[in-house]
Amino acid sequence: FQFTPHPHSGDKWCIYPSYDYSHCIVDSLENITHSVSSTLEFETRCASYYWLLHVLGLYQPYVWEYSLLNVTNTVMSKRKLNFLVTDKYVDGWDDPRLMTLASLWRRAVTSTSINAFVRGIGITRRVNTYIFAIHDCSIIRLDHLGYHIREELNKTAPRTMVVLNPRKVVITNMGPGSEDLDAKKWPDAANNDPSAFYKVPFSNVVYIEQTDFQMEDSKDYYGLAPGKSVVLRYSFPKCTEVITSDDNKSVLEVRAKYDSSKKAKPKGVLHWVAEPFTGIDPLKVEVRLFDKLFLSENPGDLDDWLADLNPQFKVVIPDAYAVSSLQNAAAGNRFQFERVGKFQNPSIVIIFWLYK
Repeated sequence: FQFTPHPHSGDKWCIYPSYDYSHCIVDSLENITHSVSSTLEFETRCASYYWLLHVLGLYQPYVWEYSLLNVTNTVMSKRKLNFLVTDKYVDGWDDPRLMTLASLWRRAVTSTSINAFVRGIGITRRVNTYIFAIHDCSIIRLDHLGYHIREELNKTAPRTMVVLNPRKVVITNMGPGSEDLDAKKWPDAANNDPSAFYKVPFSNVVYIEQTDFQMEDSKDYYGLAPGKSVVLRYSFPKCTEVITSDDNKSVLEVRAKYDSSKKAKPKGVLHWVAEPFTGIDPLKVEVRLFDKLFLSENPGDLDDWLADLNPQFKVVIPDAYAVSSLQNAAAGNRFQFERVGKFQNPSIVIIFWLYK
């Protein structure tokens, strides 16, 4: 709308359909083969699009409209995304909780994963019944994207070990010092392939996840408990003693013995991080865990969509322990933390992000 007199028509009109006129001409002059639109609302403009090109005697590209892509538990609307960013509900346009390309990169998603995801859902003018629909809107489940991410990163992201919430375990029948063990970066690689392994220090002080130890064992618990054996990846300890606080309410230290005979058949296999040298803490890293941005599958359809934000969509763990080899991680390197998830190092500072 422009309330300024036109040089030729004066003030007879205040509406100038510049988009309708310029769109088709620009497409033609640039030799566009297919003019595509991710919304069906512009379909009514096809007649004027072709009419003008016909009158001008210009080449006519093929116009193709298709349905919008929407993913569960997030919003794809530019207006809503802009509101989340400008009002600081998220940390910018590259916040890993969003579905922008910059966000997906920080979530360790590759172009291969995105292309596989798009090929998997297809392109249609109809409601995508391959997934499900709400109010004539195609809704693709978030875990469908997650499947393609995992498929790609399982091939390209080497395994390593990081303990998010460390609990100290002292192996009493091992002396001071450490030895390097061969840990596998690629589980399916041949054992005689040296490139499939990396070195991890193992010592008499190791750290496991707090959830991997409890005072009372149960048949469905796979972690460490008093008198119980577990397999530490590449090792074999048995819990012999638990040091608790004066009030017996918190565990200060777990003590175990290394069982070289390996006669027992424990059902639990735990990841761990050891002291690289006696009295030296493991490499400390900050880990950020990201969950679904919204609680509802289709938050954009809610009257108060901001009230549906997941209060636990971001958890920062500032004092996780990592194997020392991650100290050499370069910007953009991707890793899979055993039993935890896929992470990416976005800078020289060792900070990792999880896609759940």
